Amino acid sequence: MQLLSFLQQAVNFGVHHATEQPPSETLTKALLDAEKTAKKVKPHYTPEQLQGTWRLCFITGTKKAQKQAEIVLKSGRYLPSWAKIELTYQTKNESIFPELDTLTNSIECGGFHLILAGPAKFINIKNILAFDFTKLTLKFGGMTLYNGNIPSGKQRENKFYHSSLSQQAFFSYFLIEDNLIAARGKGGGLALWGR
Repeated sequence: MQLLSFLQQAVNFGVHHATEQPPSETLTKALLDAEKTAKKVKPHYTPEQLQGTWRLCFITGTKKAQKQAEIVLKSGRYLPSWAKIELTYQTKNESIFPELDTLTNSIECGGFHLILAGPAKFINIKNILAFDFTKLTLKFGGMTLYNGNIPSGKQRENKFYHSSLSQQAFFSYFLIEDNLIAARGKGGGLALWGR
């Protein structure tokens, strides 16, 4: 499938620093095409397919951000190689929380390392991963500056599974492959991750 090989080329650039970089406008169109195909085909993904660590390669920004900075984000943007942003999804067996799936967002830039973590749930029928970040770790040069709950994090964690999807952050996945995933966020932006 040509679409898949094009997205793979973008992942190779974003994750493995390959020299060939597909143009942002073309990659955004490829992501939109993949999303349209998923709406027709209605694939069903599992939490196990999503499990693991994924490096963010490309984003388009939310619809609000696209309106504010049309030229920069409308066609999308690759993440610079010096900024490493990774999502790690873990099921209950591997999770840092007892009996909860978790999502961790790790951001490394320079000597700073910011880690956000919290409960997550995968809604199979819609291919949606809902999540909430309730814990924060901040490190600089290997030294931990803060490690604990975000304000009201413990309360949000306790009611996470009882909250409706409309009250939660989420990614709606329209493509999950062995080494790449693509989703639309609640705010309307598109994202491509790889490993």
